[in-house]
Formats: sequence, C-alpha cells, structure tokens
Amino acid sequence: MPEYMLAGLVAGLIVIVVWLAWRMRRLEQDLPDVLVGEVGAALAGQHRAMLGDLHDGLARQADRLAEHARADRDLLQRGLAGASGQLAASIEAMTRSVDRRLETLSGHVNERLDEGFRKTNETFTNVMARLATIDEAQKKIDGLTTNVVSLQELLGDKRARGAFGEVQLEALVRNMLPPDSYEFQHTLPNNARVDCALRLPEPTGLVGVDSKFPLENYHRMVGQGVSDIDRKLAQTAFRADIRRHVDAIASKYIISDVTSDGAVMFVPAEAVFAEIHAHHPEVVAYAQGRRIWIVSPTTLMAVLNTARAVLKDVETRKQVHVIKDALGKLAKDFARFDERMNALVRHIEQASKDVQDVQVSSRKITAHFQKIESAQLEQGASDELVPVMVAPARRAEGGAG
Repeated sequence: MPEYMLAGLVAGLIVIVVWLAWRMRRLEQDLPDVLVGEVGAALAGQHRAMLGDLHDGLARQADRLAEHARADRDLLQRGLAGASGQLAASIEAMTRSVDRRLETLSGHVNERLDEGFRKTNETFTNVMARLATIDEAQKKIDGLTTNVVSLQELLGDKRARGAFGEVQLEALVRNMLPPDSYEFQHTLPNNARVDCALRLPEPTGLVGVDSKFPLENYHRMVGQGVSDIDRKLAQTAFRADIRRHVDAIASKYIISDVTSDGAVMFVPAEAVFAEIHAHHPEVVAYAQGRRIWIVSPTTLMAVLNTARAVLKDVETRKQVHVIKDALGKLAKDFARFDERMNALVRHIEQASKDVQDVQVSSRKITAHFQKIESAQLEQGASDELVPVMVAPARRAEGGAG
C-alpha cells in the first residue's frame, strides 16, 4: 500500500513540474525580452528553491513512507505470527477433538462389532439347536413311519386288529368314567363275552360295547390301482360285512331284562366311520333299526362324557339329604353369626358415640386453654371453667366407686 502512495505522489509532482515549465514558456512568450531575463532568473531561483523544497519533501515523505512501511511490515509480521499461533492452536485443538471423536467412534464400532459377533454367535447357536431339533424330529418321523408300517401290519391281521380296538376302547373308557361304572371282558348270561360293559343308571342299565370291526373289504375298496368293478364289489362286500357284524352284536349283546335295549359298535378308525356315514347311509339306518349305535373314537368320547354326566347327576341325587342337612347346619350357624354381628354393631355404635362425646369435651377444654394462653379469659369464664374441668373428675370418681 505505501509503494502505491509514493508512486502517486511522484506522478503528481512530475505533473506539477511539467505545468510550471509550460507556464514559464508561456510567460517567456508573453513578456518582453527585458523582463524575460529577470523573470527567468527569478523563476529559475524559485524553481530551484521549489525543486529543493520538493526534493526535501520527497525525501521526508520517502522516509515517512519507509517508516510506515516498516511499521506496517512489523504489524503484518506480528499479525501473521499471531494468526499462525492461533491457527496452530486451532489445528491442535481440532486434532485433539478429532482424536477424541475417532476414539469414541472406534469404541462404538468395537461395541457394534462385539454385539454383531455376539448376535451372530447366538444366531449360529440357535441355528445349530434348530438343526439338532430338526434331526431329532427327522428321527421321530422315521420312527413314526416305522410305527405306521407296523400299524398297517397290525390292522392287516384280524386278531391284532381286534386287540388294537380293545386297547383303544379301554384307554378311552378308563379316561372318561369312574372305575365302578364299567367292566372289560364281561360275560353275559348267554355266555357271550362283551369287550366292555358300561354300567349306567336305570332305565338304561347295562350297555355292551364291541370293539371288533371287519376291515378287509374296506382296504380293498380304498386301495390304489383297483378297477371300478373290483371297487364296487368291495363296497358291496363291505356293506355286507357291516350288516353281519350288526346282526352278531344285536344277537349276542342285547338280552331282555339283562342289558339295555341297545348296544354300541366301536369303529377304531375315523376314516372308516366317515366312509360309513358319508357313503353308506342305508347301513347306518339298518344298524339303528337293530338298536346298534355305530361310534368312532371321537363320538365315543361324547357318549362317555354324557354317561359321566348322568352318573354324576345320580350320585348328586343320592347325596341330596346330606346336602340338605349341611345347608340346615349352615343356616343355623349363619343365624348365630348374624346375631353376634348385630351385637358387635351395637357395641361399635356405642363406642363411636362415646368417642364423639370425648371429642366434644376435648374441644371445649382446648378452647379454654387457648383463651388462657391469650390472656382473654374473663372472671366469669374462669368461674365456668371449674365445673367443666371438675365434672369429668367426678364422673371418673363415680365410675370408680
């Protein structure tokens, strides 16, 4: 900035000198020759003096400009040094802040990584546990497949199929009825042995349940790769098997004045039961006409549940007099309880009244004490205080006497 000012000042002085020289030439042209010399000499002296002053001024100005330049340069250096220090301090502070942020971020990243590794390990552990469960389930499925094959083999044999039906019937009956309401392999007066005899209250009486069922023609009817003619023949034979089985149950397990007028034919397979009721309604009607009720495991549970309700109702009726006696005793106890409760209520009410009277006396005594403390009690009031305070004492003495 000072260099530009010096250059501008020098340019201005040059312009002034050029103007003065031009002015002198004009004066030389305008003035006579005699005055030219004198004026020229005077002007030359003035010019020299002016040039000397100008030189001195320029020198002083140059010195001042140099001094200002040095001061500006020193100030600029000090400002640069200060700015450099501040910049260094800011950079250092920023570096520390960035380091702290990086450390914090590194800690968060490590935590996230640790959490991610932990979740990954948990997921892997869960996956391994699921795989182990799947392996166990696969083993159970393999075992179930083996059991299904064995069940097919079991149902293929007539004796084994009868034993399977008896086991299933026994499990259902034992789970639904009390022990004294049934008997397995019960022998009837006609020497026929029923698989299960249900002992129900009158007028139902003894009900026979048969668990054997013919399945040979059913398997041929629903088998794969069977022609339509063979399937129809198997259906006809299946209906005939059911009719014969219904006749056998009706003839062996329904005895007048001994058993109920009906019996139960237990079909140990829901699919067979559904086939009978869905596609062979005439067989169902024939069985109902002979008083034979065809049931499956599900419907047998409903029948047994109804029988249990009937047995429970009968036992409840037998215990009606006991319940009445217990209710009578309970009514007497409750009457005594009501009398004692009324007496307790009266005592509580009397105690409450006494408490209220005591509270009234306490408030009066407290009011007199407050008047005494405030020095506002008059003589007449003090005379009234004596009987008020003496009366409880007298009552106490009277009560003690």
